Amino acid sequence: MGMFGKYTIGCLMVASLAGQATAFSMKPQQKVASSTQLNVIGNQAESFGPATAIRNLKANLPQIEWLAEGHGSPDNKVNMPGYVQEVLSQPSAPRRESENEDRTHRIRSRFQEASADAAALKGMCVGEKDEQAWWRQAMNIPAGGRAVTKEEPLRVLVAGGGLAGLVTAAACHAKGMKVAIFEQASSYAPYGGPIQIQSNALRAIQRISPKCYEELVQAGTVTADRVSGLKIGYRKGNKLAGLYDAGDWLVRFDTIGPALEAGLPATVVVDRPVIQQIMVKHGLPEGTVRIKSRIQSYEDLGDGRGIVATLEDG
Repeated sequence: MGMFGKYTIGCLMVASLAGQATAFSMKPQQKVASSTQLNVIGNQAESFGPATAIRNLKANLPQIEWLAEGHGSPDNKVNMPGYVQEVLSQPSAPRRESENEDRTHRIRSRFQEASADAAALKGMCVGEKDEQAWWRQAMNIPAGGRAVTKEEPLRVLVAGGGLAGLVTAAACHAKGMKVAIFEQASSYAPYGGPIQIQSNALRAIQRISPKCYEELVQAGTVTADRVSGLKIGYRKGNKLAGLYDAGDWLVRFDTIGPALEAGLPATVVVDRPVIQQIMVKHGLPEGTVRIKSRIQSYEDLGDGRGIVATLEDG
């Protein structure tokens, strides 16, 4: 294979496309990854049908100035509706930690710790671990497949070590599978801003790894004690359809009410590098992630015999 490494893996291959699109050119018994760059040239999409007719009719209607006079509804200016205040007054409702020097230091220290771990390749598959990795060992699987046992579990390759890839791998590991992640970046650089993790996603992570859940909640900032929704940035509407002033709420909803009713944890926001660090450190065995490694192609051997994966970096 020259500069490429070729390994036979009796496993399921999971391609998690986190943050980028990867195209595959399908050929008989072989799939080869092509360039991820998209070169699309075309015209702006044009709509037609009843929606266009109604839009044109509205545009051609005579403009009556008095219909646009006045102000938006006072209800659309309220940031904390009464029903949300009632929910937040419950003893079980979460309380946002007030801003203070200790909290700021803790959050920044967690980010710096995650950055340092990434720079030191902590938990990565490097050196001797890489040379002796289980996925380098070929398996002779007969037609029809092999028995999956506790001693020889299902083997899984995950292409892409972003958040989706890390959570996918953690879920497979939690079910007893053998997992390897191949990430094309040279390191988990400390890029990316805060990410909101909704209540249902936190519950899913809790079932995958209670330790990851605990670390995420501890590292996160509760945002469920605020009203979520959409505000308009300009004046719009009329007396018939409704007037909205700049800054009015178009729609509001609370995330804590449904969460409390369903017994779910409160929504939190966590820095992306910290999420990655937590998943690598607490959700996966040491050496699961191999960085600077891209799967160039893979071949399905068929009849349950597994796949052969080819890496660009050997």
